[in-house]
Amino acid sequence: MEHLSTKQISNTFTETFPGDLSMNNTRRQTPGVLYCSVLPTPVAQPVLISWSDEMAEVLELSKPSPEDILILGGNAINPMMKPYASCYAGHQFGNWAGQLGDGRAISLGFCSGKDGVDYELQLKGAGPTPYSRNADGRAVLRSSVREYIMSEAMHYLGVPTTRALSLVATSDPVLRDMFYNGHAEYEPGAIVLRVAPSFIRFGNFEILAERGNGLLSKQLCDWVIARYYPEIDIEHEDRVVHLFQAVAERTADTIVEWLRVGFVHGVMNTDNMSILGLTIDYGPYSFVDDYDLSFTPNTTDLPGRRYAFGNQASVAYWNLSRLANALAFLVPETDKLVAVLKNYQDVYERKYYVMMAKKLGIDELREEDRLLIDSFEEMLQTLKPDMTLFYQLLIDLPDAIGSSADVKNFFQETFYTEPDETILYASMLTYRARIETNSCSVETSKQMMRAANPRFIVRNYMLHEAIEKLEKGDDSLLKKLEEYMKDPYSKKGDEYFVKRPAWAEQKAGCSMLSCSS
Repeated sequence: MEHLSTKQISNTFTETFPGDLSMNNTRRQTPGVLYCSVLPTPVAQPVLISWSDEMAEVLELSKPSPEDILILGGNAINPMMKPYASCYAGHQFGNWAGQLGDGRAISLGFCSGKDGVDYELQLKGAGPTPYSRNADGRAVLRSSVREYIMSEAMHYLGVPTTRALSLVATSDPVLRDMFYNGHAEYEPGAIVLRVAPSFIRFGNFEILAERGNGLLSKQLCDWVIARYYPEIDIEHEDRVVHLFQAVAERTADTIVEWLRVGFVHGVMNTDNMSILGLTIDYGPYSFVDDYDLSFTPNTTDLPGRRYAFGNQASVAYWNLSRLANALAFLVPETDKLVAVLKNYQDVYERKYYVMMAKKLGIDELREEDRLLIDSFEEMLQTLKPDMTLFYQLLIDLPDAIGSSADVKNFFQETFYTEPDETILYASMLTYRARIETNSCSVETSKQMMRAANPRFIVRNYMLHEAIEKLEKGDDSLLKKLEEYMKDPYSKKGDEYFVKRPAWAEQKAGCSMLSCSS
């Protein structure tokens, strides 16, 4: 185990691609480069709030020393680090936004993990970069806590995600207008050190296509293939098509996993889509409480609800189409990209129904099971029970389910409003009849369901309470959430095995958030 201040750091990205090395963080357009070298801006007094021992173990890092904390807070760097901000573009809420880039994220380089993976280390909230536009490059405590906790929580849920190593308070106030309504206030600042094999996004390719830089785009494709998709033949003439196909496959996997656990990203712009299919950029996210396909946690997403829970698969398809457009000038026969894109829906649906069969404890997906799953989801959408609680109770649904009143009483604690017990009863009769045809044992079916359905999720109201306490110097709830999130399929966190409380339904930061969250 080594300290971050002395750990071997590689600079593969900056040594491979052209960049602006001026170290000038003046906001500007940066054509012809993939990054700008920039140093983090020092803060008043970095104070370590939280540290992921598990992520540190992967990176073979020791508990942070005072010198390490200076790095985590942006006040120093390891001598081997050559910090930079990446240049990318994107479509935001369906509209082309042009150059975006790392406006408040600064990459420190790559650190080799004990699993053989090179991990990119990135400070979020470490000060302005050339891509900060009109912003200050900082992050507030509430958004930093949310990113730190949820990126780790999603890892333990089994969802492809970026990770987090540390959460540091800066002791500097940051001015934020939380809901963009003209009521800006100063909030405590913080920095997260987040970790991933790569933070490359669809937008990294979009900016190159928009600028007509085919040579650099080809170089980036080949680099991504060589490092992250070794199964693709780098010499094959269709390697770009094969890359797109692999990205589409991973994207489908991630969306299916989001829906499995009831996660809503909230801002699926193309610049927030990972080329590795990871969940990236945790902002106004939420888990679904009452089951509602039209739910969006993002105030900026109203009234259109483009990024609502039930729209995430179709938005992923649209985003993939933008990536296909960005890659098209590298592919002589673009119909091959079109074919991959057209196949996405079939790939996604196949993965989705297999996942749903596991959530329901169905031993083997049959063609007729798709209709049962569709009907089951219609019931959920109509009755809107708490998704997490409902699936947990479903695991222990009695063999003899009794009357409609019995079924209603069994699930009563999951409902936010009075349910139609006739609809519920009919659905449970159909479901029970299918389960009785399983070739596996009842216990095997239940084990499948326990593995597919989380019992503990980090809900927004829990985070809100933890942040409020933390702002007063009390980290007890934050530590409790960190403990429970590491074992989300057990009963360890059962003090929170309850519906969202009524007080949280309309409270800012609990029900709805903004992109600044």
